[in-house]
Amino acid sequence: MHKVGIADTTFSRINMGKIAIDELKKNASLQIERYTVPGVKDLPVACKKLVEEKGCNIVMALGMPGSQEIDKICAHEASQGIIQAQLMTNTHIIEVFVHEDEAKDEKELAWLMERRTREHAQNVVKLLFHQEQLQREAGTGQRQGFADAGAIRQ
Repeated sequence: MHKVGIADTTFSRINMGKIAIDELKKNASLQIERYTVPGVKDLPVACKKLVEEKGCNIVMALGMPGSQEIDKICAHEASQGIIQAQLMTNTHIIEVFVHEDEAKDEKELAWLMERRTREHAQNVVKLLFHQEQLQREAGTGQRQGFADAGAIRQ
């Protein structure tokens, strides 16, 4: 049985880990291992530990960077660390960040955080069980959260 790691943060303004676990359980029979850390810069090591110490086959890194310039820098650093953790462990780590300033108000922010988390959880299931579905979706402008961009007509 596949094991999915969920790395989430206390800085996030909604419980992204709970949402991801709910969506994963709706779509597949999986073991789930959760590791919660304070903020996005703590996610790379959490993800690496989930792979190396807990035996996860794939990990979701869930976080909500703030809207200040320093938050954007921290999110970039966290992303670099997540990429490095992927390369060090040869394991997919699906980064699910929702920046606080992506939405016009708190209601839209909560909606976006839930939708992006659920759609990426569905991508995890596709990566594990339905690779052919991802291949069919290649080049179709899929987006997680807001509306898909769509393919460019050639």
